[in-house]
Amino acid sequence: MAGQAQFEELARQLSAIGAVKRDMGRILPSDCPAGSAAVLTLLGRHGDMRMSKLAELLAVDMSVTSRHVAHVAARGWIERLPDPADKRSRILRLTPTGVDRLDDLYRRTTHLFAERLSDWTDDEVGQLIRLMTRLRDSFGDCRTSAVRIPEPAAPVVEETTLTTRTPAST
Repeated sequence: MAGQAQFEELARQLSAIGAVKRDMGRILPSDCPAGSAAVLTLLGRHGDMRMSKLAELLAVDMSVTSRHVAHVAARGWIERLPDPADKRSRILRLTPTGVDRLDDLYRRTTHLFAERLSDWTDDEVGQLIRLMTRLRDSFGDCRTSAVRIPEPAAPVVEETTLTTRTPAST
């Protein structure tokens, strides 16, 4: 098993993934912010769904999901249909225009990765995909389960070594 130093370095590297995500955000069309792109991507991957399912997949509350859905619906990229099982609910579905927008997003992302990883071999890209998939699988479905991180055990300190100094005075 990897040691603490390796896990700390992994945490640093995963924090740096933010730079990759920011670069990906820069290639989005001005009328399609990241939240809208996420809605289109999830509908493209999972198919028609209720808003509650979309909120769960986005891992955001319903008010945020509603804003994203309103944005993509106003552009004609999705339609909101009555749910035959529950007339109070709506089913979200990509429109042909939404499928075209999603295809454009995929082309942009593919082009960005091809450009940035041009010096990587096919094997290296495949290895990254396998390892990222494995990492995601190791964490399971993070959207629905909270992970309890145990508190570190308090160090054993002899009474004679206790002081009243505060961090500012040390």
